Amino acid sequence: MLMKTASQSLTEQLSARFAERIRSRLLAPGARLPSVRLCAEQQGVSVSTVVAAYDQLLAQGLVVARKNRGFFVRDASFNAALAPISQVQAATKAIAGKPAATDLAAGLAPLGAWSTASWIATRQAPVDATALIRGMFHKVSNKPQPGMGVFPPDWLETSFMPTAVRKVTSVSALRDFSLQYGEPMGDTGLRRALSHKLSALNVHAVPEQIITTVGATHALDIVSRTLLRAGDCVMVEEPGWAVEFARLDALGMRILPVPRRADGPDLEVMAQYCEIHQPKLFVSVSVFHNPTGYCLTPGSAHRVLQLAMQHNFHIVEDDTYSHLAPEHATRLCSLDGLQRTIYVSGFAKILAPGWRVGFMAAPPDLVERLLDTKLLATLTTPPLLEKALAWCIDQGQLRRHAERIRTRLDAARARSVKLAIAHGCSFAAEPAGLFGWVDTGVDTDALAQRMLDEGYLIAPGALFHAVRTPSTLMRINFATTQEAAFWKVFARLRDAVK
Repeated sequence: MLMKTASQSLTEQLSARFAERIRSRLLAPGARLPSVRLCAEQQGVSVSTVVAAYDQLLAQGLVVARKNRGFFVRDASFNAALAPISQVQAATKAIAGKPAATDLAAGLAPLGAWSTASWIATRQAPVDATALIRGMFHKVSNKPQPGMGVFPPDWLETSFMPTAVRKVTSVSALRDFSLQYGEPMGDTGLRRALSHKLSALNVHAVPEQIITTVGATHALDIVSRTLLRAGDCVMVEEPGWAVEFARLDALGMRILPVPRRADGPDLEVMAQYCEIHQPKLFVSVSVFHNPTGYCLTPGSAHRVLQLAMQHNFHIVEDDTYSHLAPEHATRLCSLDGLQRTIYVSGFAKILAPGWRVGFMAAPPDLVERLLDTKLLATLTTPPLLEKALAWCIDQGQLRRHAERIRTRLDAARARSVKLAIAHGCSFAAEPAGLFGWVDTGVDTDALAQRMLDEGYLIAPGALFHAVRTPSTLMRINFATTQEAAFWKVFARLRDAVK
């Protein structure tokens, strides 16, 4: 609640609060500010105070006013972002409703004729995902953050990681790999360790098929830049990882959202996309899908691979959460044998976010092309951290650490689920893995700004769709939502939004 002080008026405090959120991208470009009357009620101030605060934001060039519509965060592409998106929304709704193939063709045919620029202009700008990422690095408060996609730092504290670094940094070793670039494909020892680790998942890849990267996101980017060109169609599961939608959009790709079900992607929609748009790539999270927690079934996996062979597209399988999942979980790469599939994973989620070590395992005929893209972007990857990670894997430290995390997460998930249900929420998907897909019963975009006032960053459901539309869903992190204090604040503000 705002409090008038001798040094700062209520107007200045309110203006400063919005300005900070806009500059830190917690309020994304194109986002609408609360109406004057609603803002006054939320902040406990007069309407005139809000009007004066919004005038200050206008004067600073942070917002724009639109007649009969309200105030919006300014952005260079804002005018384009506000263009009608009825065609895209109609297409998305048609897909969700599983129309006949002729209906789908009629609904999506205009997309094939659009230029890449037109496609991007008619979609909401992808800054919503970057707003969530910036929130990860912008300290909202000292409270646990439900919207974060990572484990709390105290969960990841270990004694073996410093030991691993010391093991690989003797005076002679440090001199050798500090004064020259690392190996183009990545440290040989790490690639051998990764090859052995993948075999436990029934993904058979020799070290020569493995390329290390600066995190899993970098691996996904290398795949996209190697296999795709601006204007190409890419199938992506929806709901899905907000960053992937934003990243592909920024590269100029045409995103084809595939509804994700409990057993896997909607195969009817995929088949119709293949007939009409000849997509070049399918991006999938088979195990502990983000945000739903779903896991792919063998039957769905076989059908997806059949479509890939029939329609000549590649599949990139993002297995970021493999450390939390059972080894026997169904993975497309294990069934396909890395023929049309590319396996991507990393260690930021489970071990060391700051080390930024990821990797991909690819079909032999794609390795050199993928390596060229890596070299053009980053030359090589840091050998010190890769050698330290190889030691952690070889010594069994990573495996034991992951087992401890899984045990702790199981307990946290049980507590979070009980608290969510006790405070009037339901789960849109069976709780599993790190994330819960929760139905709040209210618009979570509106709720998100109210929660920020209380020091909590949440992840609204709209973030996880290719075309942003209002949603009552939100993704929660089970590791950071096991305290009753958060749920009490959530319930109070949810009821206020109602």
